[in-house]
Amino acid sequence: MPNVTVLFFARYAELAGCESTAVAVPSPATVADVVRRVRETVPGARALPDRPLAAINLRQVKLNAPVADGDQVALLPPVAGG
Repeated sequence: MPNVTVLFFARYAELAGCESTAVAVPSPATVADVVRRVRETVPGARALPDRPLAAINLRQVKLNAPVADGDQVALLPPVAGG
């Protein structure tokens, strides 16, 4: 079972009540599986969107990207600027 570290930024950290957490997901797993697991296990994370922007080990990926044991998955809120 891969263990991954999930990082939350900005509004997502506020919702989750923390800046990071560790989760275990069944293998093989994708970023979507990690998001689902976080929403199930982290209080407040149910409010996260089903399809957040994500990165694995500092590289932006789609939700169907595979995750491996020890990966760091960052969930990123949309960014607006002007």
